[in-house]
Amino acid sequence: MSEQKFANVDEYIADLKAKLQKNSECGNTWYNLGVALLSKRDFLEAERAFREAVGNSPKLAEAYVQLGGIAMHRGDLESCLSYNVQATQVRPFFAVPWGNIGFCHLQQGDSEKAVKALEKAIKYDPNFVQALATKGSAHFQRGELDDAVRDLSKAVSLQPMFGPAWNNLALVHAEKGDWPQADECVKKAQESGYDVPAEFLQEIAANL
Repeated sequence: MSEQKFANVDEYIADLKAKLQKNSECGNTWYNLGVALLSKRDFLEAERAFREAVGNSPKLAEAYVQLGGIAMHRGDLESCLSYNVQATQVRPFFAVPWGNIGFCHLQQGDSEKAVKALEKAIKYDPNFVQALATKGSAHFQRGELDDAVRDLSKAVSLQPMFGPAWNNLALVHAEKGDWPQADECVKKAQESGYDVPAEFLQEIAANL
């Protein structure tokens, strides 16, 4: 969005709509319109725009990812998973949908499928913080504590203010019986603004 040209997002949306009246088959313009509408939290119209985007440009993987995000916002994990799978079919080496697929599988309780998808995400983008953190959580669910520590530690080294990853790292250390390390991690989580559950703080304090 060019700052010089548009005073606000509404002007930008009006400009995109005017372009679409002249050329309604431009997938990129529909995609840009969807992103602009999302910034206004107009999920219904944004979804329509992204559907038009993939209808006109079936290889526009980002639009499938955005549709997945809207489905996730609605709590529809199945559709989110489906859209992200479609994104990987048109762009197999695009890390973001693999990360989202892993997250969906983890939410559905399938940690094995989650790890496989997240490994692909990290292979295509080794510094994909969200995928690293999600993979750490998947390993934790599977009782693979050393793998969980490795992935979560890398996530927080890349993004030191990533509170949920610090909290999960604290959980792993607690599970390993390393309470001083768990205490250190929850303090980092709190510094980032993350709300650590009171009972977990009490458990750590009782074991120090």
